[in-house]
Amino acid sequence: MRKTLLVFAAAMVAVSSANAQETVKIGLIMAYSGQFADPAAQMDNSIKLYIKQHGDTVAGKKIEIIRKDTGGPNPDVAKRLAQELVVRDRVDILAGFTLTPEALGAADISAEAKKLMVVMNAATSIITTKSPYITRTSLTIPQLENTFGQWAYKSGIRKVYTMVSDYGPGIDAETWFTQGFKDAGGQIVGSVRMPVANPDFSAFVQRAKDVNPEAIFIFIPGGAQPPAMTRAMQERGIPANKVLGQGEITMDDNALKSMGDSAVGIRTVFHYSWEHKSPNNEAFVKAYRAGYNRSPDVFSIGGWDGMHLIYEALKKTGGKADGDSLIAAAKGMKWESPRGPISIDPDTRDIVQNVYIRQVEKVEGNVQNAEIDKVENVEDPAKK
Repeated sequence: MRKTLLVFAAAMVAVSSANAQETVKIGLIMAYSGQFADPAAQMDNSIKLYIKQHGDTVAGKKIEIIRKDTGGPNPDVAKRLAQELVVRDRVDILAGFTLTPEALGAADISAEAKKLMVVMNAATSIITTKSPYITRTSLTIPQLENTFGQWAYKSGIRKVYTMVSDYGPGIDAETWFTQGFKDAGGQIVGSVRMPVANPDFSAFVQRAKDVNPEAIFIFIPGGAQPPAMTRAMQERGIPANKVLGQGEITMDDNALKSMGDSAVGIRTVFHYSWEHKSPNNEAFVKAYRAGYNRSPDVFSIGGWDGMHLIYEALKKTGGKADGDSLIAAAKGMKWESPRGPISIDPDTRDIVQNVYIRQVEKVEGNVQNAEIDKVENVEDPAKK
């Protein structure tokens, strides 16, 4: 009897092992609840859409998604969830990461467990340096802002005042825009850092107006703040064409609609928007709207391309899902995304992509972003 039980147990272990080998588990770590729930939803929507369009089997392996909610920018929670995913759920890949603290919290687990980690949004430059198994399919803030600073000078602007939210991404944006602009020959004539949850920008805008710069560079979170900033500018007679900023200030369709004509002329920098003109993006936007009744955004494109990288890496490895095989397959990978051509730098494992300069224009009675220029194949300058 004992021998029979042992044989049965061994057989069950063998079946379990075989099943495990036939499945690739992806653990998604994102802020599915709290104030950053919508970005996580946008990213998750595109992940589901990619699987729907490309199937849930790749290289003979069934794709299984396991979702974990950090509730917000908590690195300790992200680290604990990454440990649970690796030890208890036995995932092969860690992915998602709406926010930088999540990515930094999980990075040590990626390194120790030798698991591929695909960052689909978090944009702080240093993230990919924290584990040799991390790659990124979103952006870095220096990649956008250093480019934008140089472009601003080339467009004829010589004196800029900077206004940024006083937290990591805002400070990064200020630092790298300033460096690009000054290196090109421009002058920063003043600056201010504002509270992140600031509801009223009147005093800050007045301070900028008193300096009378040629342009004002702004970095603030999306959502309710861009309309509030635009109202404050309008009330003080600052024209929209003096405003420069990262794409969040005109990203949300509803916020842009609420700004109306007062937003026309704002120039921003971004790596993706649904307005980008290409057959690939037209198909992506159509499918996304059909599935989720809204337009895709930068969070969506990070999730979409993150899944593309995972699928293509698995095809290259023939279904092998160990971290060393997958990161080797990811290095140097190139493909045509809805945002345009992108690649993974083989040395830094970070994304190389086009950076787009946009201007808010009125198109068929609606205000929207229109690309007016682009800089091709931009690497992360912080890693040079």
